[in-house]
Amino acid sequence: MTQTVSEMFDVAIIGAGPAGLTAGIYAARAGLSCAMFERLTPGGQLALTEHLENYPGFTQSTSGFELTMMMHGQATSFGARTISEEVSSVEVEGAVKRIVTPFSTYEARAVIVASGARPATLGLPGEEALIGHGVSYCATCDGNFFRGQDAVIVGGGDTAAADAIYLSRICRKVYLVHRRDTLRATPIYHQRLAEIENLEFVWSSEVVGYLVDEGAVVGAQVRAVADGALRDIPCKAVFIAIGSRPNTEFLGGAVALDKAGHVLAQEDGRTNVEGVYAAGDVRVKSLRQAVTAVADGALCADMAADYLAER
Repeated sequence: MTQTVSEMFDVAIIGAGPAGLTAGIYAARAGLSCAMFERLTPGGQLALTEHLENYPGFTQSTSGFELTMMMHGQATSFGARTISEEVSSVEVEGAVKRIVTPFSTYEARAVIVASGARPATLGLPGEEALIGHGVSYCATCDGNFFRGQDAVIVGGGDTAAADAIYLSRICRKVYLVHRRDTLRATPIYHQRLAEIENLEFVWSSEVVGYLVDEGAVVGAQVRAVADGALRDIPCKAVFIAIGSRPNTEFLGGAVALDKAGHVLAQEDGRTNVEGVYAAGDVRVKSLRQAVTAVADGALCADMAADYLAER
């Protein structure tokens, strides 16, 4: 049964991370009625970042949560609405788009997809059941539960490096497991990691299993890439930092995606569907950072305003 349309907006913004929040600021300031759909609290993955070092202008200690709360307050001060509902599907063909949630259906004349991404999993047996019992995808969220314990981090990028630095301050020992023999992280992290006394690098290796006792992690089984040799590392937590997966399932093929599920969009955010734009980590791009997400959000809102003005 088709739901009754609750409201009509000029722009519907799906997601309220840095890209969606910025789109809300720019769209509302342009005099457009807009709503940001976010099932959880605003901020996306940025809200889970303990400390920002590379966001322009923020030289003092600022967390991602603090920054996104300021962004959200700014967007709502200009009139952007926040609708705390998860978008389950969309209908984007034609001049009027439909945004469907489990509770209602909304209409908009333009849509900005800024639904972000979620942490990638290892996909190992029992992993899902161990979430909250020693398996985590957010060191700054859950690290304090393992204060004084040993922990394993899986990954070699900026997130894994930042997690290692954070956990080394509160954990007894930290193991950084990476499938290559060098990190992919920004060079600035390399020297910092080298100076951490309670950090051990486990190079050219991958976690292939969890050691479990009474429903909780007590270790990680690690396999060497070169010869397949196995090693058990006793630990109370395994933090997985191996990238992300775009949140695009709800689109149901409504716009073009790449093989990994990212929205295919031009530099200005335009997708293959007229009046639909994509911003932030959800779209195909070479660099996924808060600053690039913010830029995407501004561009998409500006393009949506021009699109609507022409009609």
